[in-house]
Amino acid sequence: MKLSARNVLPGTVTKVIKGAVNSEVDLTLQGGDKVVAVITNESVEHLALKEGTKASAILKASWVILGVDLDPKKISARNVLRGTVARIHQGAVNDEVTLTLNGGAEVTAIITRGSSETLGFKTGGAASAAFKANNVILAVE
Repeated sequence: MKLSARNVLPGTVTKVIKGAVNSEVDLTLQGGDKVVAVITNESVEHLALKEGTKASAILKASWVILGVDLDPKKISARNVLRGTVARIHQGAVNDEVTLTLNGGAEVTAIITRGSSETLGFKTGGAASAAFKANNVILAVE
């Protein structure tokens, strides 16, 4: 399978909390970062997700918000991952910024050139990626 989504983050399911319609699924990435996804109960059953299942979180780069010194307690997005700017591909309107997380996984975001300049992103600098749990797509092999 080929995807147009830039971000595929492999990990292990560490928790599934079922609600009436949706479930909250915690995926722990190599290096210890956690990604939370909210998907339907039907999808949890279809993918046979349970603790210990290997799965991947998939995100489009346009769904990722970048910031500096983001406090997970002061933002509505469930997922805030800290990393280091690995590379910046500058465009006329948008920049493609890739962060490397502690465990080596990479997260890429597409942000406006103006935002990239205002935030002062530089290769090697610290940054955080934030995204909502509802935007995470889960996949299994």
